[in-house]
Amino acid sequence: MINAHKAYAIPMPSDSILAPLYRGADLLDAYAVQLPAGASDDLEVLARAGFERQAWWIRALTRVRDTIMATVGVKSSRAVGVAAAARGPVIGFFPLRSKSAGELVMGEDDRHLDFRLAVQLRADAAGGRELVLVTVVHCHNWLGRTYLAVITPFHRVIARASLEQAARKQTTARACP
Repeated sequence: MINAHKAYAIPMPSDSILAPLYRGADLLDAYAVQLPAGASDDLEVLARAGFERQAWWIRALTRVRDTIMATVGVKSSRAVGVAAAARGPVIGFFPLRSKSAGELVMGEDDRHLDFRLAVQLRADAAGGRELVLVTVVHCHNWLGRTYLAVITPFHRVIARASLEQAARKQTTARACP
């Protein structure tokens, strides 16, 4: 049995709107976490629970990333979020690109790489529900490939931690009147 609030790697969902982008991706991964009974059915609520007000260590890593990448002219996470907010909704600093009943897509295109995150809610094997996070990255140049090589181990930990935070916040939300 899978631990209730631990995220785990899953095969790439074939039903994701991002599936056409899987081919040739420089980074491709998917994780899921079981949601508690009574968790929200709203993908935006679940995504915000995972990507807003993140843990101190994620915020610290993001600041380090922003500081280092500024030296090569790459937008900071804050700049990405501010620019995106002028165009429409953001979740954390991620621009919200589309939302349907079954999938929410966030992401940005930059000079070094394009990234997409998809959030899905689906039934799990035990009859409950799981929250799924899909990541697809396409690099454009040596800067993107170098950046991706450095951040991939951190990305994997942060992706799982974000899903786990979303599940925990659903448990907390149910417990509070």
